[in-house]
Amino acid sequence: MTGIDSRQLSRRQRLHELLLALIAREDDLELMDGEGPAGLAGSATGEGAVVAARWLERNQRVFQKYQALVRTAVTLDALLDDEQRSDP
Repeated sequence: MTGIDSRQLSRRQRLHELLLALIAREDDLELMDGEGPAGLAGSATGEGAVVAARWLERNQRVFQKYQALVRTAVTLDALLDDEQRSDP
């Protein structure tokens, strides 16, 4: 394994650990709803569309929360990496 591969593996491991630590700090982290909204496929009324819109909005909010956690982990990792490079 070359030095570059080793550094990439180390960084990936550190990112993983940072993300897990951030997730562990969350009190009410929701999971995305993989099941589609019931009644979406054959509902002729507007009710099915409303339910589908709520389902989609909820999943988007959950996804955005996870994106924020990943961005935070990447930022923390970059700061740690920069700090390690500047140490003599």
